[in-house]
Amino acid sequence: MSDTPLYPLKFGPIYQYRIWGGRKLAKLLRKPLPENEPIGEAWILSDREDHMSKVDNGKLKGKTITELFKYYPEQLMGKLAGRFNRFPLLLKFLDAHEMLSVQVHPSDKQTKYLPEKESGKTEAWVVLEAEKESRIYAGLNSGTTLNNLRQAIADGNVADYLSYFTPKPGDAIILPAGTVHTFGGNILVFEVQQNSDVTFRLYDWNHIDAKTEQPRALQVDQALACIDFSQGASKPVIPVVETTTPVEREQVFQCEYFHLWRLQGELSFPVGETDAPRILVCLEGHGDIQHDSEFYAMCKGDVFLLPAVVGVCTFHPSTRVNLLEIAIPTLLNQKIT
Repeated sequence: MSDTPLYPLKFGPIYQYRIWGGRKLAKLLRKPLPENEPIGEAWILSDREDHMSKVDNGKLKGKTITELFKYYPEQLMGKLAGRFNRFPLLLKFLDAHEMLSVQVHPSDKQTKYLPEKESGKTEAWVVLEAEKESRIYAGLNSGTTLNNLRQAIADGNVADYLSYFTPKPGDAIILPAGTVHTFGGNILVFEVQQNSDVTFRLYDWNHIDAKTEQPRALQVDQALACIDFSQGASKPVIPVVETTTPVEREQVFQCEYFHLWRLQGELSFPVGETDAPRILVCLEGHGDIQHDSEFYAMCKGDVFLLPAVVGVCTFHPSTRVNLLEIAIPTLLNQKIT
């Protein structure tokens, strides 16, 4: 396999049943949804033992990202080769028809609460669709303590202690590990996160899982132990415009785990980076990625990984496009902004 040169790699979605999910992902992604059940998540780039993303184009079609990471370490990761044991990011689309559980994720430093091979989980969201009843809860109201939050869990009024806002399409919010959060009410988001699946639930809105006819388990003690009570409320970020021609390029997130830009325009523009991987996610429109003399079609909902060896490519829009471009930082210990 390692004799085949790498190229812009397209990956297909992996759908996940969630009791709070809906059916909106059918409009975003071309792969049909499983019938007659709520689908809350589409994992669009995942290097997990239980859910490995597979290449969906070219000579490497059917190969997993796990195999690519193993057999093409330098070609895939470039100057980041050897720094990670697996691809370090997990990308998703989430359709929250109902409210997710009120939850928290541990940080890298809270090793007591991390299973073997797992990292902490800092994540970020970009809102794609929202309605009047949509809500994002992120962070605690001023004065919230461990004791009154524990009592609120027992009383069923946790939401009274959470900061919230009504989101609109385009809003973006970053959630450092230790942030209490949830969202729902017919909202569709893109999520980028550390490659971790560690979640502790504080409260679940009295949901009953239709498959088990039982409420889902809570992990109140672990969740409370992982909360950063000094953090306060989290609000949408203010993107920084870096360029306006030939494409409007905004830096949306910059933290030690990922950088994310939003690119909007209808003229050709560069994407990718020399000697480092980049990920492209198409939110609106369609066009082609040009690498050397080859063209790779990209449509709404598609995700492409540009291996480090591919370097800088050109994106040629066929219509006005809205893309996300994601990088893995090459510097350690960058402050979350």
